[in-house]
Amino acid sequence: MHIEELKLKNYRNYDQLELSFDDKVNVIIGENAQGKTNLMEAIYLLAFTKSHRTPREKELIQWEKDFSKIEGRINKRNRTFPLEIVISTKGKKAKLNRIEQKRLSDYIGSLNVVMFAPEDLSLVKGSPQIRRRFIDMELGQIQPTYIYHLGQYQKILKQRNHLLKQMQYRKTEDRTMLRVMTEQMVEHAAIILERRFSFLELLRKWATPIHRGISRDLETLEIRYSPTIEVLEDANKEKIESIYLHKFQEMEEKEMERGTTLLGPHRDDLIFYVNDKDVQTYGSQGQQRTTALSMKLAEIELIHNEVGEYPILLLDDVLSELDDYRQSHLLNTIQGKVQTFVSTTSVDGINHETLNKAELFSVMNGVVENVEG
Repeated sequence: MHIEELKLKNYRNYDQLELSFDDKVNVIIGENAQGKTNLMEAIYLLAFTKSHRTPREKELIQWEKDFSKIEGRINKRNRTFPLEIVISTKGKKAKLNRIEQKRLSDYIGSLNVVMFAPEDLSLVKGSPQIRRRFIDMELGQIQPTYIYHLGQYQKILKQRNHLLKQMQYRKTEDRTMLRVMTEQMVEHAAIILERRFSFLELLRKWATPIHRGISRDLETLEIRYSPTIEVLEDANKEKIESIYLHKFQEMEEKEMERGTTLLGPHRDDLIFYVNDKDVQTYGSQGQQRTTALSMKLAEIELIHNEVGEYPILLLDDVLSELDDYRQSHLLNTIQGKVQTFVSTTSVDGINHETLNKAELFSVMNGVVENVEG
């Protein structure tokens, strides 16, 4: 799959923009704060309906404008169709084939994207929230209904935390309502956990051999899921629900004292081991970066295997963060098969056949020009 054309209107520092792209590699060159990452963000947003940089959507609308629009013409399975996202002060609309989609889960998955940015190098050493987000975004692309259950879970979780906070301050003693909310939340939590376990099994299948290749057969990567309940990865939905309900019963007093929900998928984590050592705690920076790179390359292969086509890859200012060997491994892997967008301040020092054949774009103050090779 690839993006043939991208149009932006009133988006960040772009008044109006219309670009056509090569189906292999497109390199966007410019100094910082000129609009490179805004272009990458627009493609990401076209896939996920949300930014990877900010939860505040009004930031995406150009100053003193009422709305922002992103349009893309996508080629998928040799069929071309339009996607459109409009963000306004009234909310957000997502259109697939010019038809507005009422549920995001009906839209997400139309365009598959893998983003690799400098912050993704903190996938290993960063907070558990980063790793949960990694799972949620990638799993949502191949199983869009996952997004629905995650949204429902988060909605009930927010209500439940509000009730627990009131109970903490003795403003209510409504345990019946708490237990009703718990049951509702657990129903979605069990589905989320079951699907995360299945996704992790697929991820291991691709990430382990990729990591072994990058480390020249010197290291073995193991990925473990760390849930807040004791449960086996092959447990079915009913078993997971039962364990959750029992554990919530045990934790009821403590949750009322603390005023918050103490267990569930929103508190789970991923742990990476290289040669049986926890990479976050004991790994070198090189090992942490190899693990992050392995996960991103595994995402590409996993989506290809599940969807039948390679996703679009966004490399946002990340090549300069990788040493020559990891740079070459990444570019060799994608060469000729993945439509790739590379943003960088300069291509100097990146000597690779993939970039030598790329379409070049120059960005300055929200103006993008095609650069003749």
